[in-house]
Amino acid sequence: MSLANRIIEFNRSLKFTGKLPQGIRIMNPYAENSEALAISSRFYQKYFDDEKPRKLILGINPGRFGAGLTGIPFTDSVRLENNCDIPVPGIDTRELSSVFIYEMIEAFGGPEVFYQRYFVSAVCPLGFVKLNNKGREVNYNYYDSKALQEAVEPFIIKTLEQQISMGIDTSEVFCLGTGKNFKYLQQLNKERQYFNKVTPVEHPRYVLQYKLKSKKEYIEKYLKILA
Repeated sequence: MSLANRIIEFNRSLKFTGKLPQGIRIMNPYAENSEALAISSRFYQKYFDDEKPRKLILGINPGRFGAGLTGIPFTDSVRLENNCDIPVPGIDTRELSSVFIYEMIEAFGGPEVFYQRYFVSAVCPLGFVKLNNKGREVNYNYYDSKALQEAVEPFIIKTLEQQISMGIDTSEVFCLGTGKNFKYLQQLNKERQYFNKVTPVEHPRYVLQYKLKSKKEYIEKYLKILA
């Protein structure tokens, strides 16, 4: 079975059965959106249809306008069509983090080159939403409350181990986020020894939201770390 098929089967089987804190809802694009599994399957069959080991790049958890709709971390419909040549009729999404990631990927050599070496996922492969003061659903991170973090930790451990078992190169893992996401992953790795090294890099959204003028420097930093 190719890595693509193992990833697709992993996505298809994702299911959270624990109890979440009040007011927080799980976001599972593969179960909620019939298109997400089909779209992401085309993506993985295009770039991962082999047996080569990849290193993991782990974000936080899926957001509503990226993986929440396409099923592919840090990949909105615009980047999927323009950078990966995978059209997604009827879906038009734009995610800030996706913009940075694909500028970096193009500088790396393009999706074909990048995805031969890296598999992008998340510490928690399913996302979360909660209602804001206006009654609208907004993204919520697994570490935004201690209760949520504790509730999903068994799921995080189970799914991370499942991904590693696909044939991941465990010599080093790259963590998107130098704050809470890195702190959690580093502690988890200290306890369970999944990877030889955990290397953090600034989260794409942080760069574009707060360090836009230095975007080029951050892309160069990514390229140096991932070289």
